[in-house]
Amino acid sequence: MLQNLATLRDGHSRRISSWDTTGRNRDHWSFEAGETKTLADIQGPGVIRHIWFTIGCQDPLYLRKCTLRMYWDGQEHPSVEAPVGDFFGVGHSKVHSFSSVVLNMSASPTQDKHAGMNCYFPMPFGGSARITVQNECEEPVPAWYFYVGYDALDTAPADQGRFHAHWRRCNPCPPPTHQGDDPEVNLTDRDNYLILEAEGRGHYVGCNLSVHNLYGGWWGEGDDMIMVDGEKWPPDLHGTGSEDYFGHAWGMQPQNAFLYNGVSYHKPGPQSFNERITVYRYHIADPVVFQRSIRVSSEHGHANDRSDDYSSTAYWYQTLPSRPFPPFPKVEERLPRPDAVIQPVNLPIPVTVRKRSGSPIDPSLR
Repeated sequence: MLQNLATLRDGHSRRISSWDTTGRNRDHWSFEAGETKTLADIQGPGVIRHIWFTIGCQDPLYLRKCTLRMYWDGQEHPSVEAPVGDFFGVGHSKVHSFSSVVLNMSASPTQDKHAGMNCYFPMPFGGSARITVQNECEEPVPAWYFYVGYDALDTAPADQGRFHAHWRRCNPCPPPTHQGDDPEVNLTDRDNYLILEAEGRGHYVGCNLSVHNLYGGWWGEGDDMIMVDGEKWPPDLHGTGSEDYFGHAWGMQPQNAFLYNGVSYHKPGPQSFNERITVYRYHIADPVVFQRSIRVSSEHGHANDRSDDYSSTAYWYQTLPSRPFPPFPKVEERLPRPDAVIQPVNLPIPVTVRKRSGSPIDPSLR
């Protein structure tokens, strides 16, 4: 990045923000309950360089109830669709200070719900760019401050994919459908947690993954699997464990957040039961290139032998038109689940659940 910093380039620097156009100090927008507003509607070619948000809202779950969407070049369906907090790198509807090369948060040390949020992914467009936010809180969001900084260009950028981001959740991940008599063997990605599935030409640039640990113990024995330009076995890229894919080893080290990988949020629990964590890996130096399609997934536990609550945001660039995303989960399906409750061990439970957990969770919390 630094070697090109002195290279002179074309374009005109511009910014759209929530500044008070009357000259007073009310430098924010407000959103009524259920309201969608367009933050930026840019015509002509350009590249978004920076997005900054900070939000004042009393609802503790606003980061999952408010949805960020982006549209490029007149495409009717969004290329970005994610809850605001997860898009900026922290799940569980929480804020936490961390810094990576493309995303960061600067959280208030005295409050648990306010932060400055920054995105530095470049987002090129050839004809137009539109950014919207939808408030699905039951109350207004009284203060939404934002910057959208971009380069206005005279001609469309050549050979530039369009930025995409998509949020998924599996709550909880289902138990595996075993392939034979040995439940320790997994030779397919069929039961894996799906992080990304896309068609077109482009490159995958990473994800964050948020886990609510429902069984205690270590959640991260799952291998990552990436299939490029069609499904096959073995995958084009096959990993050795979740902490390995996210650039750590011997478990995740919660205090470590680095440029390309690390932990952006961690709330421990006793013996890791009800632990909540968000981990990230951004392929900035090593994007995964695909010509026709890509499928990125991860086992949830070894051979998918755990049923924790997983959610993720994937980031990638690709050609347009892109395939529409699946229907976005309703607001109640996006919210963090309550803590799981340990039931007495003499309750009748399936053998597979007993093996995974040792202490079954209350089935009403599924």
